[in-house]
Amino acid sequence: MYTRILNLSDLVEKKSFFLFGPRSTGKSTLLKNEFGEISTINLLSNDTYLTLLARPSLLREMVSAIKAKTSHRRLPIIIDEVQKIPSLLDEVHYLIEEKKYKFILTGSSARKLKRSGVNLLAGRAWEAQLFPLVSKEIPTFNLKKYLLVGGLPQVYPSKYPREELDAYVNTYLKEEIKEESLVQNLSHFSRFLKFACLANAEQVNFAKMSSDAELPASTIKGYFEILRDTFLGFILEPWKESKKRKAIATAKFYFFDIGVANYLRGVESITEGSSDFGKSLEHFIAMEIRAYLSYHRIKKELCFWRTLQGDEVDFIIGNEVAIEVKGYRKVNERDLKGLLKLKEEKILKRFYFVSLDNNERITDNQIHILDVYRFLDLLWSGKLIS
Repeated sequence: MYTRILNLSDLVEKKSFFLFGPRSTGKSTLLKNEFGEISTINLLSNDTYLTLLARPSLLREMVSAIKAKTSHRRLPIIIDEVQKIPSLLDEVHYLIEEKKYKFILTGSSARKLKRSGVNLLAGRAWEAQLFPLVSKEIPTFNLKKYLLVGGLPQVYPSKYPREELDAYVNTYLKEEIKEESLVQNLSHFSRFLKFACLANAEQVNFAKMSSDAELPASTIKGYFEILRDTFLGFILEPWKESKKRKAIATAKFYFFDIGVANYLRGVESITEGSSDFGKSLEHFIAMEIRAYLSYHRIKKELCFWRTLQGDEVDFIIGNEVAIEVKGYRKVNERDLKGLLKLKEEKILKRFYFVSLDNNERITDNQIHILDVYRFLDLLWSGKLIS
């Protein structure tokens, strides 16, 4: 068991909310640990699913029965995998408005909710996400291990992480996509995945991927949307506020978990100093920042910067913090080129270079050079961004 940072009790005290995230990130386990199972309506149960699919209005009776059992406890009503019956949200809307009940609505896919025109509760519920384990949640965190196998709760501590990743990819990334009827041709989607993993942490070139995968560009774009809607990947938009140097407009794509991305690419080991190591380290920092912003409800956009001239900075948070990430042991002046170019824009406030160089220092140009572990300390203590 891991102690997760996301505070569900605090959130639901304020408002009902959707809890989104890929399968197997620990949503059900976290809910069970915080609230027990007595107030959970699980749509993965076939009997419950078929009953409510036939008569969504029966939700009112189920909720009344739960409340009768828990009248002495301030428990929220939990509906697990609510996307399986989107029409239930009309009933949830009624119960929030008329009965003032609090709900936690979990989902591993927002596609049906977004595309079926269902009632998304019109602002009566917030949104939260649960991600794979982050460094702060792992008592004996091992960076090298994480950069290879990622942070899925059943994968990271396993003696057989590749077996777990194999099961995850074949059970969730393929079978669930098929079960949810999200694609018509599963073999095309499987072929797409082999090329999508090569685009991980890179700008997405739809035309090139279309040619390589021998699939129409429109199909490629649609498959990327599926990965986003099922929370299996996310897009990092380019930061376009720079005036002195024109920024590119093409976004970058990241899988939701480093281990899954490495498994799809066939990476079985990572050597410090290799391109795989550098890419995984960048991916890791992206995941840590993204989780921190989400868990602490900080509404600042995470972007990257790349110019037409080739200047680049990996991450920008709001208009405040710039972060460059490299897997180097020694950082020298030429490595700071991107940050220095960005600093000339005179928009951002703080500049960090994150690497394996443990000689922490601040340059004459006010670039803060620090190692990964020191960066993580600053991030999760709230000293980097708040």
